[in-house]
Amino acid sequence: MAVHYCALCRRSSFSGRRHLYSAAHRRRLREALGRLQEEVAAARAAAAGGEEGDGGAAVRRYDPAEHDRRVWCPCCGRGVRRDGRRGPLALPRAALLQHLAGPEHRRETARFWREHRAEAALREQCVVPAEEYERYARALERAVAAHQRREEERIRQIAADIREAERRQRETVWAALQLQTEPEPRAGPAPYGPPAAPERDTSHDAEQPGPSRMQTGPDLNWMEPSQALTFIGHQDTEGKGNVHTGAKPPWLMEEEEEEDGSKQLIGPSYEEFLKQKEKQKLKKLPPERVGANFDHTSQTGDGWLPSFGRVWNHGRRWQSRRQFRTELGEKKKKR
Repeated sequence: MAVHYCALCRRSSFSGRRHLYSAAHRRRLREALGRLQEEVAAARAAAAGGEEGDGGAAVRRYDPAEHDRRVWCPCCGRGVRRDGRRGPLALPRAALLQHLAGPEHRRETARFWREHRAEAALREQCVVPAEEYERYARALERAVAAHQRREEERIRQIAADIREAERRQRETVWAALQLQTEPEPRAGPAPYGPPAAPERDTSHDAEQPGPSRMQTGPDLNWMEPSQALTFIGHQDTEGKGNVHTGAKPPWLMEEEEEEDGSKQLIGPSYEEFLKQKEKQKLKKLPPERVGANFDHTSQTGDGWLPSFGRVWNHGRRWQSRRQFRTELGEKKKKR
């Protein structure tokens, strides 16, 4: 008995090639070819629209969620990218049209038709002529070139707008500076005008270092006369300074010595650090451990010997035996 495996139905048939004429196989064949014909029709419509100039061969900004989709080709048995890509641009239907017009797809389509006994009239609906794809490719090149020209024009327009905004800003600043540098008339005080602002001490300002003194041209005074800041003089400290006045930073200064000649230490000593480290270790131990509350300050003579009592924390060893007997008597009374 012949066994035939159908790749379209994904099953083995013991009836041999008669499976190709079964109702289930013909239904799956129609469904697979129907999906492929829809994609081919949409791709050919895009190619025809691009040739006519109605925007079918347009380009889009690349979006992975939209332009990374694939179309299943039952003739070749693999997924094919639907949209093409050129840098940051996506070319709708370009990759699918290139596959449908290629010689490999045409060869695999002929093999698929022979193996699955498909209708010969439907074969041309699943391929794209090479001439049609060439016309679409030329239209696509024109669309990409037009998009690049539009992008260049947009970039030039943005650059021109930026230069115009900078020019207007410079003119505004220069006009403000001219108004501030114009001398005020000295004919006489205005009877109803606002009081004049106090004159600035230019001799002291000239000595102050800073970026404002390094600029050429008139002084950039953005404050109104009534809002001018008042200089209160230098605030000198008694023999001390900071990094802004040119003083030596603290980490470069020598350590000061105490009156007895010893250097002042900052922070705990190394011995104190070791003691604190040992305390941290003891905190991790259980508090109810044996000997945790032992009194190390108790005094014991040289002739003292243990009396083999229980473990003790305070007092003498022999007192622990008496304490044990006392506790044992209390327990018996309770019983």
